[in-house]
Formats: sequence, structure tokens, C-alpha cells
Amino acid sequence: MSAAEGDRSSEQLNKFEKLTVRPPVRVAGLHMPPARSGHRCVADNTNLYVFGGYNPDYDESGGQENEDYPLFRELWRYHFATGTWQQIRTEGYMPTELASMSAVLHGNNLLVFGGTGIPFGENNGNDVHVCNVKYKRWSLLNCRGKKPNRIYGQAMAIINSFLYVFGGTTGYIYSTDLHRLDLNTREWIHLKPNNPPDDLPEERYRHEIAHDRQRIYILGGGTSWTSYPLDKIHAYNLETNSWEEISTKPHDKIGYPAPRRCHSCVQIRNDVFLCGGYNGEVIVADLWKINLQTFQWTKLPAVMPEPAYFHCAAVTPAGCMYIHGGVVNIHENKRTGSLFKIWLVVPSLLELCWERLLKAHPQLAQLPTMQLLHLGLTQELIERLK
Repeated sequence: MSAAEGDRSSEQLNKFEKLTVRPPVRVAGLHMPPARSGHRCVADNTNLYVFGGYNPDYDESGGQENEDYPLFRELWRYHFATGTWQQIRTEGYMPTELASMSAVLHGNNLLVFGGTGIPFGENNGNDVHVCNVKYKRWSLLNCRGKKPNRIYGQAMAIINSFLYVFGGTTGYIYSTDLHRLDLNTREWIHLKPNNPPDDLPEERYRHEIAHDRQRIYILGGGTSWTSYPLDKIHAYNLETNSWEEISTKPHDKIGYPAPRRCHSCVQIRNDVFLCGGYNGEVIVADLWKINLQTFQWTKLPAVMPEPAYFHCAAVTPAGCMYIHGGVVNIHENKRTGSLFKIWLVVPSLLELCWERLLKAHPQLAQLPTMQLLHLGLTQELIERLK
């Protein structure tokens, strides 16, 4: 890479870019998701998938067109290469618990667990719904064993073919429960860590989790009246079946991130990135990184253009984070439908060239596959384009 190319790639780091959405070609109806909060998103190399959400503003949430007002019973896809949104028409039974569920992408399968409907706390879920994003079909995962309670605001992650779920709330009671679902046998187990009761993490919801395959780390979260600090974090050790408390290292001169809940979190290898959230008084707009080997906090220079909480975020395999929606004004209870991207690692030369090519030739996706092959595009890039 030349020095100039290196400078250009470094410029992309720590800088939020607002994405202007192109209307799709010859498609009627909405061309982007209405403003929302409490939704979840996941990403692969090609698309950002956005599921569910909530907006109490009748007009903003689609009015008469939205049968599930004030919730969104819908799945949207943002196609990176063309910069277009598409609401995906799916078959099968889509869940009705559409706010503060948890979601992960496992191959082509979007796994959705828990969440709440209206009224919040009285219509909660504890099923695992799976949507195959390739075939656009929902199915219910038939599981054995004792399911978690009907909860929302929990966090989950897949580690070695096990789905781990921690925390959440019924709307009245906050949880410190840890459950594990074996994705091969489809059996739930309620894990009972080897700790005395006063040695467990505080009950919480709207936290996030990260992992290094040996430990699961609990980041932030809280209750309706408190947000938990980040100077110490709880970690569940998979090998010893016990909770540990880890002291983190402050950023030089700045200290630790402010306590927060309803923030977003993405992970790239051993680096975990926290963005936005709410600390009980103000909406925060900062972006922090913690390394899971050193537990060193670093405050990144990027600031969210719109401070938000109850937003969603996902990172692509190439290291680009996308942030969508959220509550942006507490007093007016206002939500946004904005979409931002930010590179969290220096983009590879392939990604830099790919972005420049798409910007220079926005109609590339309209060309037939054979023509794209003749132009020198690889099969992988054509799949991302189509």
C-alpha cells in the first residue's frame, strides 16, 4: 500500500458517515424503515438486517399502514453495495415480541429470542425464532429442557454451538439468570454458577455481552432507576462455572466510560466497542473500546452525530460498524431512522477499492453476471453486489 493509500484508509477510521438512502428501482411503498427504537440488527458481508422496533408516534410509525402499531413486525435489509433498503417478505411465523429482544446471525440463520410486545412487560417471549435470510422463512426452534422466563432486554451470544442468554427483565423483576441452549441437541440448561448469592452480578437489563470463548463479559446495563458503572465488569468463566469480577484500566486523563444502559456493542476479535446509551440523565454519544486481554479502556475520537439509546449496531466481517435508529430526544420522546457507518479497523485495500468502485459506478448492480465476470469481478464480489 502506498503512503497516500495508507493516509486515505486511516482517514476512514473513527469517523461516522451518515448514509443517504437511494430509493429502490421500481418498488412501491416505503423505501426505508420508519424511525424506531428497541429493535435489533445483525450484519454479514453484504447486508444489514434490521428486525422489530417500536415508535409511539402514530404518523412516524407508518400510521394505518402499520397493522402492529406502535410496534414493527417486519424485517428490513440494507444492501451495502447499492445503498438501498428493502422490506423482506418472509414466510412462516414471525414473532410478535418486537421490542428489546436479542438477535444473532448464525450462518444464514437469524436467531431471535425473547422480547416484549404491548403492553410492555405483560406480553413477553421466551421462544427462539429462526429466520433463514437466504430462503426468507421463519420457523420456531423446538427446544427441550427448562426455558428461561419470559423476558426482554437480555443479552445473548453464540459460543461453540451453545447459545448463552444472560439477564433481562419481566417488566417487574430484573434477572441475573444465565441460561445455555445447546444448538445441536436443542436443550436448555439453567446454569447455576459456583458463587455465593452476594457474589453474582447485579440484576439488569439492556446490557451487552462480549466473549473470548473462555469468559462471557457483562458490559453496562441497569434497571429503570440505575445504570451500572464500567470500572469493574463481571465475567462468567465457562471452564470453572463461576463469576469473576475484573477491574478494568482507565483511559489516561479521561478515566472510565460513564455508566450506561440501552447502548450498543460490537466485537472484533479481542476488541469490544461500546457506543451511545443512556445513564439515567443524559443520552451519551461517545465511542469506547476495551481490549479483552489487557482490559484497557480507550476513548475513540469519534462522536455519534445523533446521541442515541435503544438504537442497534452491528459490525461486518471486514470491520465496519453500522448504527441504526434509537431514541434521540428524551423530552420529546423522539426517535430517528438515521443510518450511520464507521470503520473500526483500517479497511483492507480490497474494501477501499470496492467502495471507490461502487461510488464511481452506482449502476454496477444492474449489469448481468457474465458481464461483471468479464469486467474482472470475482464471484465473491458479484455475490455481494447481487
